[in-house]
Amino acid sequence: MTCQEIISLLQKQSPEGFACDWDNVGLLVGDFEQEVQRIYIALDVTDETVAEAVEQKADLLLTHHPLIFKGLKKVNTQDFIGRRVWKLIRNNISCYAMHTNFDVKGMAELAAERMMLTDCQVLDVTCQSEEGIEGIGRVGLLPEEVTLTDCVAQVKRAFAVDTVKVFGDLSKSVHRVAVSPGSGKSVITCALYAGAEVLITGDIDHHEGIDASSQGLAVIDAGHYGVEKLFIPYMVQYLQTRLKEIEIIGQPIREPFVYI
Repeated sequence: MTCQEIISLLQKQSPEGFACDWDNVGLLVGDFEQEVQRIYIALDVTDETVAEAVEQKADLLLTHHPLIFKGLKKVNTQDFIGRRVWKLIRNNISCYAMHTNFDVKGMAELAAERMMLTDCQVLDVTCQSEEGIEGIGRVGLLPEEVTLTDCVAQVKRAFAVDTVKVFGDLSKSVHRVAVSPGSGKSVITCALYAGAEVLITGDIDHHEGIDASSQGLAVIDAGHYGVEKLFIPYMVQYLQTRLKEIEIIGQPIREPFVYI
């Protein structure tokens, strides 16, 4: 099967047209006509990820975060991005990114399902399709009203994280929940407007957290990787059920940092 044929399948899941204007999704390195027999799936294109893709003899590296965000003026081994591009090309590995298009069509629904939210609506509308409005994050209802402490415990179970950062009164009751995998700073206003009592996301800084809490919105920061790592097992399953003759390998789940 060619890379283009696989891309067509990926587009059915998360069309590239759903990506935000500032994003860089799609085939970032490689040949559309390349024959693919093995796909390696990861969240980020790090040096370790590229080395693993080479070791696994992958033909296609599929990631959530793009390898290239800004324009490259040169590709050489003295630049860390250029080094990754060069290594992929030398080993005949194509690289495809599903970033904000997967956030819009995929990640948001998965996160809401993990939290067992009902009556879900789009949190931050970014585009429209034939099916209706689309966008980043979801807001919905927990099965029942719980304390923020209990909600934290549910988040840790749902996303398999050991630690979270919490802004807000732990004894506060919450029922209406906003969830936005990845970096959630930009959706705080959307969560407040949607009447959410707690926002589950990642990458919340000191000022954003205390300001949100002051406005009545608790925040549970489960980490950027912590909430988005579900991309890997989901895409493994998605492709395995549709590409019977291609080997699909998911990168082992591991946090990119440690708490000491």
